[in-house]
Amino acid sequence: MHVLVMTVVHNPEDARILHRQIRALVDAGHEVTYAAAFTAFGVVPRPWVTGVDLPRAAQRNRISATWAARRVFKRMRDKVDLVLVHDPELLFAVWGVRNRPPVVWDVHEDTPATLSLKPWLPSALRPPVRFLARLLEGTAERHLHLMLAETAYAGRFKHAHPIVPNETWVPDSVTPPGDDRVVYLGWLSKARGVIEAVEVAKLLQPYRVAVELIGYADPQSRPVLNQAVTEGLLEWRDFMPNDEALKRLDGALAGLSLLHDEPNYRHSMPTKIVEYMAHGIPVITTPSPRAVELIERYDSGVVVPWQDPKAVAQAVLTLRDDVRERRAQGARGYAAARANHHWPNSAKRFVAQLESWAGVKR
Repeated sequence: MHVLVMTVVHNPEDARILHRQIRALVDAGHEVTYAAAFTAFGVVPRPWVTGVDLPRAAQRNRISATWAARRVFKRMRDKVDLVLVHDPELLFAVWGVRNRPPVVWDVHEDTPATLSLKPWLPSALRPPVRFLARLLEGTAERHLHLMLAETAYAGRFKHAHPIVPNETWVPDSVTPPGDDRVVYLGWLSKARGVIEAVEVAKLLQPYRVAVELIGYADPQSRPVLNQAVTEGLLEWRDFMPNDEALKRLDGALAGLSLLHDEPNYRHSMPTKIVEYMAHGIPVITTPSPRAVELIERYDSGVVVPWQDPKAVAQAVLTLRDDVRERRAQGARGYAAARANHHWPNSAKRFVAQLESWAGVKR
């Protein structure tokens, strides 16, 4: 099976797209052409895919990237067995093209709910754009195959669709959590707790507990982070490929998830929490419902109030001073991740579903 995977929004090194889904397809013996914004993100295609460079869709500049993706789609439609798209923008790239192969939309997020997180979209336009986004989803459901990243997304659609959760690779063994460094892994924005992370770093500095942030920061957050780095408050590593970034979790005191109470976060499982558990470190998280459910079920971390840096810092210091509990939380989280959230458990089902839609016989 030859699969065309396309994204113009996500970094080509995106964990779900490249390190889970594409890797699973390649490991199963399938050919993948990967169309993404390699140059815009400064990324070189992995040797196990055929890379096609696309412009990046960012802020209000999305039309040119969508049309470039449409040209690639039309050029490749007779050469591939299936197309997997990862952005709502790319629905416009595939519609109206005749004799197209099966197209799958991988639904990563609650598209209408994310509009409140886009500062470049004027508030007056958000209600009509939200309405159009729901129409877009309904049209996609009627004409394309859908795959969902969260069980909570199912309520937005009329029919049942396969769910491929945001799981992670869980190593065979892990290093016990240390006592001098907390980490954050993921996209960095104010709604994801950048301001709180900087305040936590200030509070922990006298106790010689370092704060390390790993991930791409949006334009509004970059000045804040640059200033914090200049002042020596924390370390910010910017975006790192997922396989490299995960190594930085090993031996940390705890992993931070400081999401705000936003509609798009209320029904989503923060992937970073599963990644922290997978690397055997305790989790410190704000009380988004799915995060609380996971932490309480496995007793693998601490829940703190929304936007409360003092509570976060206190949770860090409590874990630092209680090595037995710190290691116990890390061990419980690791065991749960290995048993219930290990990506290979879902990889075969993911590949089999695409093979079925493509009409490929095993």
